[in-house]
Amino acid sequence: MTARHATVVVVGGGQAGLSAAHHLRRRGFTSALDGDAASSGSDGGGARTFVVLDAEQHPGGAWQHRWESLRMATVNGIFDLPGMPLPPVDPAEPSRTAVPRYFAAYEAADDLAILRPVHVDSVRAVDDDPDGPLRLETSAGAWEARVVVNATGTWNTPRVPDLPGRDLFTGTQLHTRDYVAAEAFAGQRVAIVGGGISAVQLLDEISRVATTLWYTRREPVFLDHDFTQSLDGVDVERRVAVDAAAGREPASIVSYTGLGWTSYAVDARRRGVLVRRPMFTALGPRHVIESDGSSTSVDAVVWATGFRADLGHLDPLGLRGPLGGVPLDGTAARLDPRVHLIGYGPSQSTVGANRAGRAAVAALVRRLDAERG
Repeated sequence: MTARHATVVVVGGGQAGLSAAHHLRRRGFTSALDGDAASSGSDGGGARTFVVLDAEQHPGGAWQHRWESLRMATVNGIFDLPGMPLPPVDPAEPSRTAVPRYFAAYEAADDLAILRPVHVDSVRAVDDDPDGPLRLETSAGAWEARVVVNATGTWNTPRVPDLPGRDLFTGTQLHTRDYVAAEAFAGQRVAIVGGGISAVQLLDEISRVATTLWYTRREPVFLDHDFTQSLDGVDVERRVAVDAAAGREPASIVSYTGLGWTSYAVDARRRGVLVRRPMFTALGPRHVIESDGSSTSVDAVVWATGFRADLGHLDPLGLRGPLGGVPLDGTAARLDPRVHLIGYGPSQSTVGANRAGRAAVAALVRRLDAERG
């Protein structure tokens, strides 16, 4: 099948992908969707082109799927995209409407070349040439590119522990990804699993209508300050970058930072529900087996256990190292520098995603300039 061409294909239209697209525009890249550019995309001295392939139906990335009760007042992080600050919003507005509206306005203002919904199935080298173009097989046909900037995030790859008896449990099981509202658990006994920000948010919320039991693998560490406003934040990013460079599979940011005493964490503590139990070892039809061997009845299990990087489409390139992750030099995959990973490892945060988008574009332009001579 004949492929369409672009100098750069960005995979993913969330925070990191939009940041990369913005910086490509600033560097003079034009849309691969405009007229003849869509059929050439040559970098042999001609115009450099780009396209963003986004699997979502609408702008907003994973934000449009967050649970209804996650309001802007309780969202963690900074969501300003480069060149366009987040406008004032009602703190009571759900993030699932406020952030996608902002992303949509950003796309329109920046005139970004975004094609959606397009799911990328695989990325591989054309004719196995390590210096040639990359071919992307997608739900909307094939594309070829000199460089792929991967910004697929984690939303489509939830992490759920494979504990004994999980398939035997007859109550409700769901991951944070599928959570809608606390009312679904009214009057029940609910095990909430996970030691991150989402787990604490859901613990506070569900405990208002149900009996909750909080399970974590390790004792949670709560900070007395906001790490993002201190030198700790710089140290955290450095440590995550070291792990990414070594090819370790990225862990959650909270595993590096600890938990902050947010309003919902303080309220959960005040109401006596912020009580951690050691992780249970197995599930039965309607119960969990505690670490001491005893049994505790539960009606539902909420897995607030995080996500893995959504990188399956890159597997044909063999980018993973022996430690399970993709070793990086800056944002470039060490085993194939035609591929840049952003929103991955040290750039999982929204601030980090913005910086990574800029850094990836600067690096790929240097590579393209060197190839052109």
